[in-house]
Amino acid sequence: MPSTYYTNFDPFFSELEKLVTFDVPAIEQSNFSSPFINRELSWLEFNERVLEEARDTDNPLLERLNFLSITSSNLDEFFMVRVASLKDMVNAKYTNPDPAGLKPADQLELISEKTHEMVKKQYSTFNRSLIPALEREKISILKFNELDPQQRKFVDNYFESTVFPVLTPLAVDAGSPFPLLSNKRLNLLVRIETEIKSKKKSISKRVAILQIPSVLPRIIRLPGKDEHAFILLEDIVSAHLDRLFTGVKIGTVSCFRIMRNADLAFDDEDAADLLSEIEEQVRQRQWGEVIRLEIQAGYDPEILPFLTDIMNINESDVYRISGPLDLTLLSKLSRAIDAPELCYPPFSPQPNPFFYDKDDLFQVIRERDVILYHPYEAFDPVINLIKQAAADPNVLAIKQTLYRVSGQSPIINALAEAAISGKQVLALVELKARFDEENNIQWAKKLEQAGCHVIYGLLGLKTHSKITLIVRSEEDGIRRYVHLGTGNYNDITAKIYTDFGLLTCSEAFGREATDFFNMISGYSQPLFWRKLVPAPKWLRIDTLNRIRNEQRNAEEGKPAWIVAKMNSLVDQEIIEALYSASNAGVKIALIVRGICCLRPGVKGLSENIVVRSLVGRFLEHARIYYFYNNGQEDLFLSSADWMPRNLDRRIELQFPIEDARTRQRVIEVLSAQLRDTDRARNMHPDGSYSRADRRKVDDFDSQVYLCEKAIKVASQLNENPIYMDRFVPREDPDKLHDHRRE
Repeated sequence: MPSTYYTNFDPFFSELEKLVTFDVPAIEQSNFSSPFINRELSWLEFNERVLEEARDTDNPLLERLNFLSITSSNLDEFFMVRVASLKDMVNAKYTNPDPAGLKPADQLELISEKTHEMVKKQYSTFNRSLIPALEREKISILKFNELDPQQRKFVDNYFESTVFPVLTPLAVDAGSPFPLLSNKRLNLLVRIETEIKSKKKSISKRVAILQIPSVLPRIIRLPGKDEHAFILLEDIVSAHLDRLFTGVKIGTVSCFRIMRNADLAFDDEDAADLLSEIEEQVRQRQWGEVIRLEIQAGYDPEILPFLTDIMNINESDVYRISGPLDLTLLSKLSRAIDAPELCYPPFSPQPNPFFYDKDDLFQVIRERDVILYHPYEAFDPVINLIKQAAADPNVLAIKQTLYRVSGQSPIINALAEAAISGKQVLALVELKARFDEENNIQWAKKLEQAGCHVIYGLLGLKTHSKITLIVRSEEDGIRRYVHLGTGNYNDITAKIYTDFGLLTCSEAFGREATDFFNMISGYSQPLFWRKLVPAPKWLRIDTLNRIRNEQRNAEEGKPAWIVAKMNSLVDQEIIEALYSASNAGVKIALIVRGICCLRPGVKGLSENIVVRSLVGRFLEHARIYYFYNNGQEDLFLSSADWMPRNLDRRIELQFPIEDARTRQRVIEVLSAQLRDTDRARNMHPDGSYSRADRRKVDDFDSQVYLCEKAIKVASQLNENPIYMDRFVPREDPDKLHDHRRE
């Protein structure tokens, strides 16, 4: 077993004064109308940070394409859910302000202003930075009139053989009303100019809608000496409209896309069959109210009023796009280009040293608690444990919560096999996991057909916890093995999301895992918990008590610290408790990737609070909560953020990390992220963010550090880890600097 896997066992408190500074002058409260930042505007700041990565020329070119694609995908979901919700409030004449003092109509106005600016910046990045950079690498997205004869012949043949048969032009006139268009699909609006013979010559202008088929690839590779030349499907269709509209004169062509309200709204208490109800709602998602219209530059000016009138939207809902619509296409483009030198150095999740070369995973867990940190360490032990449990005749039962799983989930297959072999299998499949409803419905049906007991959660609540319980008969009696995680049981996202997982056979954890499953599957209601802290009933109270305990310690002159890492910080009661603790002298360091409604560094409010956000190669998804607690240093992992939905409307789990070795692994991650000067942005009281001044600090990229650390450990296992290129581990990863600037 490599001795360097875990570092020293010194208390985390001894490092904090070095890692966290509060030397930025506090700003007066009078500068702000509210102590809280609006949730939606904070989210837009997060998407700006992702956009910064696309604009950062230090990032590899194809990774910049991916970041720009992510900003577009993020914005789509933001409109379909958050903006749609605000529009529903306005339509319902709901005028109550949010904690930041903004009414729904005020929020929509500010969102519109900021998103229009963001979209301009997206396309400025695409047109002025990324396209020239691609061309320097001999990568091009061509228009039809830019094709050489060989390419044009290829495109003509491709249109005739593949595209033409699936196109359906839809006339719009008195006898054919405007069609009901699908959400997020590209459309061409074609004006037809037809001469009508009469005594007085006149021209009748009609229009037709042509939907670009989503069943075909949008990016088409072109033949020729340049293997990285592409054309977009909508440009192929536009160039061949004469094949669809014969015998008429084609006028202007306008490309547009609409966004619809896609937030499912149903009362599960009234739904006799939840699965059928959600299936119906998912089908209806395609036809919700139009909330956004994107139209490509060069459109017919007479067409826009026609579209806005048909769709009943305002000018503020229109986005004029100076480039291809829907930049999520860029992730597809980056995957189509074989150029490793334009990507991040390759990295594969490394083996955990305790599970390396071990066949009996149960024996490993009997010997010690094991912490896994993905994607630096492989997700395989979790998958293999469930597979082994499914095949093991001594395993009596497997119980698991499933929120999001992959399209070809090996875990689902293992659970089905376990049920077929006669084991008791309980799977809680959360059907209300937004935009994963169809996938989860499919898996729920498969598990039911295999004989699993499938439940869909509690009425009115989403089940967001990540827990597996395996009950096994052994020589000394029944033993319970438990996996608790901060992330989903998804083998795909486990390669790009940072998450922790704890594997233990502690009797205390096993007993409470049993209580937890009895609670969500039946009518059991435990009076108290010793290890697990579930939401919605217990987690809010426990968190507030721990914050207030730190405040009492500070008021008594004792050292008091809170360090918390999460995806979002929104909950007003939690924020107010943090403000109160800060005023009492508690030192608070927050790592919040996304939304943060707290204002740090405000005089008399939050002078002892610092907030940072990390955006990088991997999506920071783990939730870690540390409380100094007068030297006891309580450390927790959790599936929950500090948001009302997590604390009040979801089934969540928080769990302590108690074993010294597993604690040190988590502390090592927190320390690295507090040291980060490259991926991190520091939050200002007005809600804006800025990077550290790179002229004054040494570059330290926590994600690169953790990659190199994992590789170093794997290299000591006689494994052949993938450490190509600049990911070759150095003798001391703690002294590394940013691989992008070597």
